[in-house]
Amino acid sequence: MITGSARVKNKNGIHLRLAGELVKAAARFRSHITVAKDGQEVDAKSILGVAGLGAENGAELAFKAEGEDERQAIAYLVDLVDNQFAQETN
Repeated sequence: MITGSARVKNKNGIHLRLAGELVKAAARFRSHITVAKDGQEVDAKSILGVAGLGAENGAELAFKAEGEDERQAIAYLVDLVDNQFAQETN
């Protein structure tokens, strides 16, 4: 199992569209991946779970992955959040 964390830097946090992007990114990997905020842990491949975290700007997200591509999964997801989902800061 591999873990990683990232702080949400998007002005409006992880709203529904960004939650969808995170889920789509997680779905690229075979590993079982979870994401947690403030002790609430959800399946990173579930749009309802990720959106339900209510990850606002400044929230710390903790990722866990277990499986054959766990290292790549964590690196990719942490980078995605760290780079604001490739959006400009507004």
